[in-house]
Amino acid sequence: GMRIGPEPTTDGFTAVMHGVDERSIPGHALSMQKDSPFHGLSDFGNSFLSRFNGATSAAPILRNITLIDTPGVLAGKKQSTREYNYGEVVEWFASRADLIIVMFDAHKLDISDELTAVLEKLRGHQEKIRILLNKVQQIDTQQLMRVYGALMWSLGKVMHVPEVPRVFMGSFWDQDETNTDKEWLGSQAHAALLDREKQDLLRELITLPQNSIMRRVSELVKRARAVKVHAYLIHYLRKQIAGWATVTVWDKGAKQAELIESLDKEFVMAARRYNLPLGDFPNLAKMKASLREIKDLRAIPRLNKNMITDMERMFTAEIPKLLDDAARATARGPPKRGPRSLD
Repeated sequence: GMRIGPEPTTDGFTAVMHGVDERSIPGHALSMQKDSPFHGLSDFGNSFLSRFNGATSAAPILRNITLIDTPGVLAGKKQSTREYNYGEVVEWFASRADLIIVMFDAHKLDISDELTAVLEKLRGHQEKIRILLNKVQQIDTQQLMRVYGALMWSLGKVMHVPEVPRVFMGSFWDQDETNTDKEWLGSQAHAALLDREKQDLLRELITLPQNSIMRRVSELVKRARAVKVHAYLIHYLRKQIAGWATVTVWDKGAKQAELIESLDKEFVMAARRYNLPLGDFPNLAKMKASLREIKDLRAIPRLNKNMITDMERMFTAEIPKLLDDAARATARGPPKRGPRSLD
């Protein structure tokens, strides 16, 4: 029941799930149940929930996965017409997804400011991202090579990565031959290329449940490392304020503001002192904004060294065991029935 067109035809998010029949479920209803994977979306308010809905289908591929269809990105002044924070919603889904497919039309590769902002939100999830170059039948082979190269260059520049994610090519749209380039008409080689690309993409989707356990363990490790860095960082900042307070009587709030202003340098100092990898540190701008909301960092409880010891034990003993269990579960294959949850 979704409308599809060359420009964004809807400002709504749709969760496509498995069901015995085809029906639509309002976003408010999906977010009301506390055990629902979409319960957290209620934090985005009515403006978003009125643009979110679920759709059920009996398609076999949906038995173990849930697809989230997002609205297309907007360009120019159109971006300001959204009544909810599009980037924050995309980030919410991205943090819970196992695979993120970013789709481009082969004849329209403009990367707008909104798309750039969305890709920035996805920077912590590069390993999940796949690129789909759609409607390739509208251009000839030479143009396709140029478009592919231009896409690689643009994505590398925007995503700040040395290697761009895997790119699939396809023609996923209701088409007729009037918009198909003559090189594609009746060409078995071109048809075989599209079929191989389609099968590769479907294989990624089908194996998602089989590999999801390992990804969940990996996400647990990543979050645990982030917690450890956060704990040591706050501990370091508290010590800087406390040490400064012993030699001066000036306003301690000024010292805290100074530390926040030079937080990039404090990151480096804390990493050196506690032997922490800089790659595990939080986003600088977000961390600055969060710290500015705290009136006095010294009011935060002191670092509990016993908890850090427990965390180190988890990294050295419990996580390896969990990885072994996950590997065995992955080898057994995906469950036969039941829709997958986002959480």
